[in-house]
Amino acid sequence: MHNDLFSLNIFGKTVTIHGYGLMIAIGIAAAIVIAILRARKKKIDPDPILDVALIVLFAGFLGGKIMYIIVDWKEFIKAENKWGYLGGGGFVVYGGIILVLLACAVYFRIRKMDFFEYFDLIMPEVSVAQGFGRIGCFLAGCCYGSVTDSPLGVVFPPESFAITHLGEKIWPTQLFMSIGNFAIAGILLISGRFLKKKGQVGSLYLILYAIGRFVVEFFRDDPRGSIKIFFMKDRSISTSQFISIFVLIAGIALFIWRTRAGSNNTKAEEKIESKKEDKKSVKSESKNDKKSESKVENKSDKNLNTKKAKVSKK
Repeated sequence: MHNDLFSLNIFGKTVTIHGYGLMIAIGIAAAIVIAILRARKKKIDPDPILDVALIVLFAGFLGGKIMYIIVDWKEFIKAENKWGYLGGGGFVVYGGIILVLLACAVYFRIRKMDFFEYFDLIMPEVSVAQGFGRIGCFLAGCCYGSVTDSPLGVVFPPESFAITHLGEKIWPTQLFMSIGNFAIAGILLISGRFLKKKGQVGSLYLILYAIGRFVVEFFRDDPRGSIKIFFMKDRSISTSQFISIFVLIAGIALFIWRTRAGSNNTKAEEKIESKKEDKKSVKSESKNDKKSESKVENKSDKNLNTKKAKVSKK
C-alpha cells in the first residue's frame, strides 16, 4: 500500500519507482507478450499488436481524460489552470476503453484487416493489463472503498490517496477489481476454445466487465461523480454504473449480432462448398461420360476392323 517502492541513483539523480507506474508497465508488457504468443499459436499475423499497444496507451489515456472532463465538467470550468487540471490524477477507465475500441476499428479498417479477429485476440490481454493496473491503484490508494468492519478491510497510510478515510478500515475495492479482471481474462481464454464466431469473445469481455464494475461500485467511496435515476427517489448511482448499463446492453447486442453474423457466414460458406461439390460432381460425370463414349467408340472401331479383316480373308 505504499506507492513509492524504492529509489535508484541514476547519473547522480535520484529516481523514485512508483508502484502505480510500475504495475502499469508490467501489465502492458505482459499483455503484449501474451498477445504475440497467442497470435502465433492461432496463426494470426502478430505485427499489428505493437501498433495496437501504442493505440491503447495514447487513446486510452486521452479517452480517460475526456470522459473525466465530461463527468466532472463543472470543476473543469471552474479550474483556473486547465492544463494543471488535466495533468492531475483524474481518469475514467470507460472513456479509455471506448476510445481505444473506436481507434482500433479505424486502424484495422485502414489496414483492411479483420477487426473482430483481433478484438477477440486482444481483449483477454487488456483484462490482464487492467488487473495489474488495479494493483497499482491499491499501492497508490486511489479508487478506494467505503468504511467497513469486515476482516477484509485495510487501513491506508497517510501518504496514500485515500485521504478521506485515513486511519479507518475501508474496502480494498482495487483488489476486488484486480481479481475480477484476472478472472475475466481467464474466462475469455477458456471460452475462446468454444466460441468460434468472430467478435464473441470481445463482446463477452464487455458484458463481464460491465457487470463486475457495476457491482464493485457499490463498495467504492472515492469521489467519482453520481447520477440520479428518476425511479430511485433519493438514491443515485455512480457515473461508472450508469455507463456500465449501456456497455452491458452494447455487449449483449454485439454478442448476438456476431453470433448471427457468424452463423450466416457459415451458411454462406456451406452453400459455396456445396456449389463446389456440385461442380466437381458435374465435372466427374462429364468425364465419366466422355470415358464411356470413348470406350464405345473404341469397341465400335474394333468391331469394324474385325469385320473388315473377315471380308478381306474371304
